[in-house]
Amino acid sequence: MYKVVSYEVVRRAVFVEGLSQRQAAERFGKDPRTIRKMCAFSAPPGYRRAKTPARPKLDPFLGVIDAILAADLAAPVKQRHTAKRIFERLRDEHGYAGGNTSVKDYVRGARITAREMFVPLIHPPGHAQVDFGEAVAVIAGVRQKIHFFCMDLPHSDACFVKAYPAETTEAFLDGHVEAFAFFGGVPTSILYDNLKIAVARILGDGKRVRSRAFTELQSHYLFADRFGRPGKGNDKGNVEGLVKYARKNFMVPIPHAASFEELNAMLLAGCIRRQDDVLRGFDVTIGVRMAADIGAFRNDPVGAFEPCEKVATRVSAFSLVRYRTNDYSVPTRYGHREVLVKGFVDQVVVICGADVIARHPRSYAKADLIFDPLHYLELLERKANALDQAAPLENWGLPEEFATFRRLLESRMGTRGRREYIQVLRLIEIFALGDVAAAITMALSLSAISFDAVKQLVAARVERRTVKLDLEAYPHLPRAEVKATRAADYLALTAARNIEIAA
Repeated sequence: MYKVVSYEVVRRAVFVEGLSQRQAAERFGKDPRTIRKMCAFSAPPGYRRAKTPARPKLDPFLGVIDAILAADLAAPVKQRHTAKRIFERLRDEHGYAGGNTSVKDYVRGARITAREMFVPLIHPPGHAQVDFGEAVAVIAGVRQKIHFFCMDLPHSDACFVKAYPAETTEAFLDGHVEAFAFFGGVPTSILYDNLKIAVARILGDGKRVRSRAFTELQSHYLFADRFGRPGKGNDKGNVEGLVKYARKNFMVPIPHAASFEELNAMLLAGCIRRQDDVLRGFDVTIGVRMAADIGAFRNDPVGAFEPCEKVATRVSAFSLVRYRTNDYSVPTRYGHREVLVKGFVDQVVVICGADVIARHPRSYAKADLIFDPLHYLELLERKANALDQAAPLENWGLPEEFATFRRLLESRMGTRGRREYIQVLRLIEIFALGDVAAAITMALSLSAISFDAVKQLVAARVERRTVKLDLEAYPHLPRAEVKATRAADYLALTAARNIEIAA
């Protein structure tokens, strides 16, 4: 193939010096057709195929190949046909006698033609997109998978990111509440994919049936919702890009934090720093452009929204309610009652009627038992024999003086001493554990081993008055009088015994 320089020399001779194409062919020793081509093009045009080459062996099988490629669109990406596999199927199943190269060339061209094209979009201010992402973090020394909520404002590219232990309904709701507080308003519309937390099901005509939790969120904040096509993440490409950006920029290297609160403080700082960035195609920062978004937002509605999942259930015979595979205790007097469980990101609240009857830290384990020992003391007072095997008290971690006090009570009162010890424990229902422990310590020092003594001492401590427990004024309180052993006392006992035997 001739170089551009050759073209320039020939074209100069013809168009500047005035030679005819035949004369130029004679001067340069080239075929007249070559000179004609050089005059028609200012640079070598390259090889140009006049028509598609014939494929007599492959053409009868093109319908089969197209059907395989169409079926692949519904298959997982990692289980789609390669060109080699298509060739093997044509050869083995359909009797194709041609070569692999023809099949490979056709498949390559067909896949390029089938690739989706996109229309550039503009994003007016005041709208948002939401999605969840996954990453790995080390929380309190434990390496674990985390799920992070992302809200992106496509007009300004401002973002909000918050991490959670799991992608749950309460995390979805809490993410919205925190994002609205961060941006200082509510977007006019939010675009989602068809996550089950928001969409209960998609009807045949494409209409979405919203979940109850999402409907409550939307009713409170009054934003419009929009949903992308199922399986088409590019419909919300801005927040998809934010998920990747947050993972690469906020979580590389793998973040280490003492708690999710510390991790989320780091993520929030990253979102604030990003507002100082100037992106390609703009001459002002994200923070400056975010002002237009905020100006188009709605103000927060009056009243707070509880970002929780609500589940109606019944208390079991073991005074437990189940929420997301885990069991949480409630006071035993509510056994077999209908209750409402509110599952928040960090706590589980149990309500009976209008009363909050239990509040526990949220557990993300499986089949976990979360007890509050105080919930079972009232029942244990009636079933004192179950004290040593009561599972709710197993890991209570009471101070050592409690065990000493129980031992002395039982050694002096027997079964009644065990019941009095449970009454002492029930003082923790009213008073702080530290105050009860201090009262027990003082009772031990006074040898006043009884529930009444501890109750008097803890009341004086809470009321901040001087403790004046004169045991002479409380004759009903048992006192321990421990004397040194004397040989005379022993001899007196043996003498009395000998008299009884002789009689």
